[in-house]
Amino acid sequence: MKRYKKQGESPDGRCSFCGLSYHHPSELIEGLSGSTICTGCVSICTQMLGKGKRLGTREPFHKEHLIKKLLPPSEIKKQLDEYVVGQERTKKVVSVGVNQHYKRIINPTPRQDVALEKSNILLIGPTGCGKTLIAKTLAKILDVPFAIGDATTLTEAGYVGEDVENLLLRLIQASDYDLNRAERGIIYIDEIDKIARTHNNPSITRDVSGEGVQQGLLKMLEGTISNVPPQGGRKHPEQEYIRINTTHILFIAGGTFDGIENSISRRIGRKQIGFDAETRDLDELGLGEILEHIEPEDLMEFGMIPEFIGRFPITCIVKPLDLEAMIKVLTEPKNALVKQYQEFFRMENSTLNFNEEALEEIAKKALEKKTGARALRAIIEELFLDTMFELPSSKEERNFVITPEMIKGLEPIKPVGKESLPISKKKAS
Repeated sequence: MKRYKKQGESPDGRCSFCGLSYHHPSELIEGLSGSTICTGCVSICTQMLGKGKRLGTREPFHKEHLIKKLLPPSEIKKQLDEYVVGQERTKKVVSVGVNQHYKRIINPTPRQDVALEKSNILLIGPTGCGKTLIAKTLAKILDVPFAIGDATTLTEAGYVGEDVENLLLRLIQASDYDLNRAERGIIYIDEIDKIARTHNNPSITRDVSGEGVQQGLLKMLEGTISNVPPQGGRKHPEQEYIRINTTHILFIAGGTFDGIENSISRRIGRKQIGFDAETRDLDELGLGEILEHIEPEDLMEFGMIPEFIGRFPITCIVKPLDLEAMIKVLTEPKNALVKQYQEFFRMENSTLNFNEEALEEIAKKALEKKTGARALRAIIEELFLDTMFELPSSKEERNFVITPEMIKGLEPIKPVGKESLPISKKKAS
């Protein structure tokens, strides 16, 4: 056998098993016959041999393949509250929808005249407001396999890009190739608004990354037996597929749908908003408040086909974060950035506290970037870059109190003595 460590050393730069071009600095191994295999295929073969079975075979079904315990909606929302700030109505709607989805799996109705259909979920809202976090946290709460796919990489079958079945492959891999468990997992499709059709009028030009992808997703979303290529990439007749049933897979899709508020505004005009019969100009309404009035016709005008909209009967609005919500994101969730950095400082025998005004200044800077909570991490990491670079070099106990002047760059971050530790109006815990 011969190993190739650099691109261009092998005869054709391709793996003979998956057929993918060799672009990464991993090893290609050539056999005596001249065939080559990449390290990715070696890893898959190792898993197959270790399990004593071929990929795509199904073990006998056992109860442990179901979720361990179906939580009531109130408990699901309670655990969502530990990670997701605000979005109260969205968390309540999602909790009910997820509970009903898995209830129909665990306790199928014996009645012949009733058919319980699954309810996929569509999350609509600006970037950085918690759409992905909600989906990821749901999978963690229920202890089911979870996979994330980006709709922008998908194209209609036969064109350059990814097939929609690659979404299922990610879920299968997250389930360690346990198909029974994978068939009860959650798939989150991000940037779903990017597959809106690019034209409203019939055209001879195929919309291979828009309407074509929506059509390709329909059967998968509703429930079908899909053939998934085990190495990913495009299908070809030589591959042996993994067959997976999508009937019990919960699909959650999220998108910003930028500009759809204009369609909603034109439709509702200056009608009365809310049950208080208060009439206000739409200019006075926030984005989240306008999005609450979204209807299927608005999604169709945006470029989503009716059949696709029908596969997502539950639509939730994720509202933009205001200043107060930003501060809560910084301090309250289990994975809050303030808590994380306080723990990092504790590991280095130091303490970290923030003045209330400093937290407000960070939140203001994040709002200016208009990328939601994602901006918070960038600001915090830039703020503590030099400190975290030097802190591990000394084991001396030090205390840090962050002030607004430090956030603005007017003062350097430096430790203070215990006796001079400022007392803020509100400390982040």
